[in-house]
Amino acid sequence: MHMINTSEILETLQMIDHQKLDVRTITMGISLFSCVTDDERKLCDNIYDLITRRAERLVQVGRDIEREIGVPIVNKRISVTPAALVTGAIHDPVKVARAMDRAAKATGVDFIGGYSALVQKAMTEADRRLIESIPEALATTDLVCSSVNVGSTRAGINMDAVRLMGDVVKRTAEATADNGGLGCAKLVVFCNAVEDNPFMAGAFHGPGEGDCAVSVGVSGPGVVKVALEGVKDAPFDEVAETIKRTAFHITRVGQLVAREASRRLEVPFGIVDLSLAPTPAVGDSVAAILEEMGLEICGAHGTTAALALLNDAVKKGGVMASSHVGGLSGAFIPVSEDIGMIQAAQKGALSLEKLEAMTCVCSVGLDMIAVPGDTPAETVAAIIADEAAIGMVNNKTTAVRLIPAPGKKVGDNVEFGGLLGHAPVIPVREYSAAAFIHRGGRIPAPLHSLRN
Repeated sequence: MHMINTSEILETLQMIDHQKLDVRTITMGISLFSCVTDDERKLCDNIYDLITRRAERLVQVGRDIEREIGVPIVNKRISVTPAALVTGAIHDPVKVARAMDRAAKATGVDFIGGYSALVQKAMTEADRRLIESIPEALATTDLVCSSVNVGSTRAGINMDAVRLMGDVVKRTAEATADNGGLGCAKLVVFCNAVEDNPFMAGAFHGPGEGDCAVSVGVSGPGVVKVALEGVKDAPFDEVAETIKRTAFHITRVGQLVAREASRRLEVPFGIVDLSLAPTPAVGDSVAAILEEMGLEICGAHGTTAALALLNDAVKKGGVMASSHVGGLSGAFIPVSEDIGMIQAAQKGALSLEKLEAMTCVCSVGLDMIAVPGDTPAETVAAIIADEAAIGMVNNKTTAVRLIPAPGKKVGDNVEFGGLLGHAPVIPVREYSAAAFIHRGGRIPAPLHSLRN
């Protein structure tokens, strides 16, 4: 094992104390396949019992590591097998969501993910039942997060699922209207979803995973921003090298926490996800990193190029610090969770179209974006389809977490609180895509998907 020297320790302490370095999450992934039965009550009991048994010590171990190592661990989370894979024999999947919620509360975690369906090619009846139940599930639980994978590079885009998700996103917003459409903040629509993502709301424990694993998601936009302050006016080669070195240190902290959590919980170590995940706090912003590179404001011309450099350098630096880098890994651009993105959107520098362009080179996609509450379901579906197309053609993960804020119009503000922050409502194109969306069927996979 590589020994950490004194200068590395001091450098890491500086990152924690002054630059907002934290471990954003320890996430325990739990397979639910052993719970399967056609008895609805028994299935829910099995799921509750398994989660509470597996994750019984997760929160306490996280707190112990936080105290002993001195690294803040912001969230403790659980992800489970996509629920549609285990609810095929029961009529009401919402009962499983409520069992998940009870289990999450019993263990003390912040969120539980995996109320999910994988429908990139087609939908089973179980998939459809679960997807249609998402609004009720998210409105009647507190900690449950949901995701649906509607496309992949290998399968194409399931436009029937895209159309359904446009309606589901709208109904979820309406079902949680008292909280500004908060349910939509816990719902992600993916293309090329990864099976080992520790970040909510898109986390689930993929079918290719084992019985249990513990993964860590690190953060640290503030650390990267401070590092770049030391190379003002330097050429981009030096900027990239600086980000790589910083990402290495950030990931080493995550690796240390992940290994320690794995040992203490007696659960296999999954991955370190080294995504730069911002918060609404000042000094913890991806937008601020891009502006430090020389942009007047995030959203100015050049933003996509700056983000491409950042994302690539983060991956290159992080992958040298751990043998098991995975998840999404790169830079997140969630509007409501990043003070710089919020300010840029308020000033009109960030449009939906500019954010879409940025998603071609970032970790995920259109994330935590508030749009007018009267946005038609077909328009929401069309935005999902556009983002899925970027993911499919570029063989990367893309996602949409859109909040059609009930009763809100362009220029209004939606408050979510905590890490979810607040978001200015930004405009969408007023022209209709309804006839396009109602065609249904499947957009075929691109030619380069035929690689085997």
